[in-house]
Amino acid sequence: MAVKVYTQFAEGNRWLHHYQGTKPVFACVLGFTATALIPGISAAGATSDSRQYTAVADAEFLHNGPQPLPQYPLPPLDAGASPVLISRAVVESLKCPLYLFNAGLSVAPSVPTIDLGGGAARCITSGAAMTLGTVKHLFEQGLIWGERMARDAQNSYLILSECVVGGTTTALAVLLGLGISAIDKVNSSHPRCNHGQKLAIATTGLQQAGFWPLSGIGIDPFELVAAVGDPMQIVVAGMTLAASRTVGVLLAGGTQMLAVYGLVEAIVTQYDIPWRADGVVVGTTRWVAEDTTGDTVGLAEMLGNVPLLATQLNFSTSVYPQLRAYEQGYVKEGVGAGGAAIAADLVLGWNNTQLLQAIEAVADRMKSNY
Repeated sequence: MAVKVYTQFAEGNRWLHHYQGTKPVFACVLGFTATALIPGISAAGATSDSRQYTAVADAEFLHNGPQPLPQYPLPPLDAGASPVLISRAVVESLKCPLYLFNAGLSVAPSVPTIDLGGGAARCITSGAAMTLGTVKHLFEQGLIWGERMARDAQNSYLILSECVVGGTTTALAVLLGLGISAIDKVNSSHPRCNHGQKLAIATTGLQQAGFWPLSGIGIDPFELVAAVGDPMQIVVAGMTLAASRTVGVLLAGGTQMLAVYGLVEAIVTQYDIPWRADGVVVGTTRWVAEDTTGDTVGLAEMLGNVPLLATQLNFSTSVYPQLRAYEQGYVKEGVGAGGAAIAADLVLGWNNTQLLQAIEAVADRMKSNY
């Protein structure tokens, strides 16, 4: 199963070649923003209420695999299946170290997580999603844990993934605040991206914070995240900066991880924090990279030097209609699914059939529990 490089071809291919055959460390940073409760904002949970539990349900499944009586069952979706099926299939096949971080949740997780002392973010329309103190604390925690995990991943790389419902909307707000013209370029879990709704929410929050329209004077990146971000973004930014100095980093996601990359660049520019940019790539799925209702490739190109990679995983031959729904544009990505599939290629050399079989085996176990 191929991995395709969409931007920065030489650097992306060099990164893939360098980490061929090396087992990664997989980390997932969980967070919650009340933006997720806005009706219609996300398809990662069919109702506003169910979206409060998406992150803790995904974390439980990633940690435990399919269980007969999960404390938090995976939430019902209008179509498709949670991308955590992909991530779980790879993590258990590779037996790679797994770290789960609670950056700020509204519901207590049911599995062991590392609590970073954050808190769930308010809706970004407030222009005051988090306190500046919380953001700076989470950044410091990201630096600390990035360095610690890098020691676990010697001569290899970290997969840094996320689970934040509503996170492509907070990503849009952060990108706009950074001066990136991201309008109509982000993705979503909907088959057709709800650009208008996302833009209205993002610009309302930026206006409330006094950041919109943009003045041309650079906004402090920590103040920007405090205004319109989510807890995951600043944690993963810190982890990326610290870990990149000694190991590779695969930011596993689409729009959300491009926003994190943009944040990293802004922090480096304004605060002169050392990092190794050539060790960092963004890795996602073909469903995100080739989503015609967004422009992930164009967004990556705007950010400059980041290689955008995507697994070419294809579900069109799956026996499960919930997986085939990915080919109609549903779900697309989440919980590091694209990064996990890239790792399956690098470590095991799996083709599409082999990875699909592993994912369907997890789905089979899940089905037999109900």
